[in-house]
Amino acid sequence: MKIDTKAFLVREGTNVDLKKWPTRIKPLYRSKDDYAQILAANVEKLSRRQNLLYAQNRYAVLLVFQAMDAAGKDSTIKHVLSGINPQGCQVHSFKHPSALELDHDFLWRTTRCLPERGHIGVFNRSYYEEVLIVRVHREILEAENLPAGIKHDTEFWRHRFRSINDLEKHLHRNGTRVVKFFLHLSKEEQRQRFLARIDNPDKNWKFSLADIKERELWKEYMVAYEECLTATSTRRAPWYIVPADDKENARLIISQVILDTMESLKLEYPQPSPAHRRELLAIRKLLQK
Repeated sequence: MKIDTKAFLVREGTNVDLKKWPTRIKPLYRSKDDYAQILAANVEKLSRRQNLLYAQNRYAVLLVFQAMDAAGKDSTIKHVLSGINPQGCQVHSFKHPSALELDHDFLWRTTRCLPERGHIGVFNRSYYEEVLIVRVHREILEAENLPAGIKHDTEFWRHRFRSINDLEKHLHRNGTRVVKFFLHLSKEEQRQRFLARIDNPDKNWKFSLADIKERELWKEYMVAYEECLTATSTRRAPWYIVPADDKENARLIISQVILDTMESLKLEYPQPSPAHRRELLAIRKLLQK
């Protein structure tokens, strides 16, 4: 049964209050085996669609993932895109900006990594960090060497939202479909996952004191996310708020959204021109000799 993803879509003009959006919903699968079968079927369909995307070479798809720590971005990307041909998919993660990146406009470092036509691009964190972590950690903004009049403008964040919307509108006009996922994790579920990372030696590398310091800023992050989701979810580049306390559910929802996006492009293999067809038939005769 196809998953209806409309419940997770942030419609343009929606005033987002994350307390009203669930972090956990009833399972969309009957058992672990059922989950595995549904995901495998979606992965197979995505693989076929990606082949068409690559062959047609008219569109690109950009998938943006944002979330609090331990929400499952990495594992979701790994599981949902496991069947995609690596030649047609590019994954980029964006950490703290380098000195070179800080000397450019805030969209520069991610714009360089946009997918070309025929490809799927994945941003594990993205230009949205500039209106999320930078908003919570003002010291990062101070390091961006912006003119004082710009940094202290009371409309600063609204201007950044406008720049992002303009970029995404430009990408859509030029054939790149942008779909954005916020993995909505509860604070309690994050606590449980942090404990699991500490208790499992194989996951100790994923955890540090810095993660706890970020957790202490939970309320500030929720305010930043709410304003960001409200301002930047558009018909052309929508946000989906995905309940992330159940990783399996999240993967099924996200895989379905990506499938729906790919199917909306009406992809098909290019048809050869009459001249190309004659050329192919001539080659066929040569091969038959």
